[in-house]
Amino acid sequence: MITASATPSPKLAARRAVFPFTAIVGQEEMKLALLLNVIDPKIGGVMIMGDRGTGKSTTIRALADLLPEIEVVADDPFNSHPNDPDLMSDEVRQRLMAGNSPDHSDQAESANIPIQVAKKKVQMVDLPLGATEDRVCGTIDIEKALAEGVKAFEPGLLAKANRGILYVDEVNLLDDHLVDVLLDSAASGWNTVEREGISIRHPARFVLVGSGNPEEGELRPQLLDRFGMHAEIRTVKEPALRVQIVEQRSEFDQDPPTFLEKYQPQQTELQQRLVSAQERLKTVAMDYELRVKISQVCAELDVDGLRGDIVTNRAAKAIAAFEGRSEVTIDDIRRVIGLCLRHRLRKDPLESIDSGYKVDKVFSQVFGVAEAEENQTNGQRMSIR
Repeated sequence: MITASATPSPKLAARRAVFPFTAIVGQEEMKLALLLNVIDPKIGGVMIMGDRGTGKSTTIRALADLLPEIEVVADDPFNSHPNDPDLMSDEVRQRLMAGNSPDHSDQAESANIPIQVAKKKVQMVDLPLGATEDRVCGTIDIEKALAEGVKAFEPGLLAKANRGILYVDEVNLLDDHLVDVLLDSAASGWNTVEREGISIRHPARFVLVGSGNPEEGELRPQLLDRFGMHAEIRTVKEPALRVQIVEQRSEFDQDPPTFLEKYQPQQTELQQRLVSAQERLKTVAMDYELRVKISQVCAELDVDGLRGDIVTNRAAKAIAAFEGRSEVTIDDIRRVIGLCLRHRLRKDPLESIDSGYKVDKVFSQVFGVAEAEENQTNGQRMSIR
């Protein structure tokens, strides 16, 4: 229960308290994968597999709460971007085009109404296991469409998740057809609904995050391959860390506003780093030789298709941007290549996912990293974290 003596800032008091991302202890692999997907959503999402009660849902909600507000077209159900045509619904784009047209028809006049811009928090949409395809994709009211001649569309969860995060807990228990729909939308950035000859599409560009417990079964290799990254999390074994986690959670539950105020400087700093990384991403370069070696690693691991090559390239650039650099290093590649490739090695659905040993071994061979140098780099990486 929040005490009356707590004096949080108005901004913090105005919204529901969410455990801060920067206060989460451990689970570095999961946090890194999520941050890189925020910096470059085209990485393709992340699949998080791990034990029960390891903070998967808490971390994802904390990430959504951390992200800065975005500008959207007011009263638009698709969170359309007011300036970027690729992130606008067709209706908003037509209004803009008609508004800039010299034609003085009724359509142009109605479009001349100025587009109202609003700011809102990045949405994190939970997709329940029992969701139907209509609930996910949206529905078209055929009767209204035929009677009134308008495309009566009821948006679904994909519309709500546009420019946000779509979280699917227990994704390995979700119907394969729905997983296909989600992955198609995440890859293309658009959702198309067709009923009785009527077709409606809207932008659906989101960071797809799936989580699950491997004891309840894995996704089919064909579906797993379409997730950009795969993070494994395990229950913390170190007693001191476990105590720290328990104490932090208790402190947050007893007095959320004060706890949030305590971590606000770290939250603001990380938020600014993410914004800067998104702006810097376009300028990050990678040496041709490094790109060739990434593809050589994928070839020697017998990774099907080219998704592994593409995602590793994107993730390496994203981590360089996050750390304020404009050039990708070998260490950048080392830190992401396991996340990007290990779930693509499984050919048989009955096989378990490799922990990353094979990827690390082939990486060291291809990049010619000696064991001593490898240990030194790992030590530097730990100090950076």
